[in-house]
Amino acid sequence: MTDYGIDLSNWNRVDDWGAVRANNISFASIKVSESTDFVDPAAGNHTEGARSVGIYPGGYHFARNADLDTQVDVFAGQLHDHGLLGADSFPPMLDMESDDLRGNANEFVAAFTGKLRAITGVAQLAVYANLDWWTNVLRPDDWADGTVFLWVADWNGDPGNPRWTHPRLALHQHTNEGSVPGIPEFVDRDATVGDYTVGGLLVSVNDGDGGDVPPPPSEP
Repeated sequence: MTDYGIDLSNWNRVDDWGAVRANNISFASIKVSESTDFVDPAAGNHTEGARSVGIYPGGYHFARNADLDTQVDVFAGQLHDHGLLGADSFPPMLDMESDDLRGNANEFVAAFTGKLRAITGVAQLAVYANLDWWTNVLRPDDWADGTVFLWVADWNGDPGNPRWTHPRLALHQHTNEGSVPGIPEFVDRDATVGDYTVGGLLVSVNDGDGGDVPPPPSEP
C-alpha cells in the first residue's frame, strides 16, 4: 500500500493540520537547517502541527558546499531541539540539490552520513535528489547501506512510480505543485515506492533514539 506525505519549509503555510491528515497524509519531512548558518524559523510550528494530528514528522537539511562538520552539527542540533531523533520519527533527510556540491557529492554524502550517525546514534537516513542527480551524479552503491533510504524528485505526477529505480529507493516526490486541503498554496507531495512503507522507514528504538548522546549545539 502506498503511503503519502509532504515536505515543508518556511515557504509553506499550513492553516489546518486536521484537513492535511484527512487527505491521507501520513508523513511530513520538514526543513530544519541549511548550510552552516541557517535554521528554519517555521520548523517548530510545522513539527508540532504534524504531531498534533498523528502525522509522522522528520527533519531535513539542505546541503551546501561548506564545512561539513559544522553542517552536521547544526542539523543534529536542530533535530534534537525539535524532538526528531526519537523513535517513530520520520528519518532525517539530506537534501542534495545544490550545484556547488556536484563535484564532490558522493564523498560528501558518505562523510555526512557517518558523522550524523556518530553524533545522534540514529542509523536511518534518507538522501534526496532529483532525477538528474540520481542519473548523472550520485552513486548510491558506494554509500547506501541497509538503513539509508533513497528519495527521488521526479515530477511526473505518478505517485510511487518514478522514472528511476534502485533497491534502496523508498520515496518519490511526484510533484512540486501539489494541492492539499489545509495548505493554501502549492506544496511538494511525496509517496512511498514499492514495498516500502512509512512504518518501515521510521526511526526505531533498536537503532538508537539519540537519548544517550549529548545534544549537539543548536547554533554554528
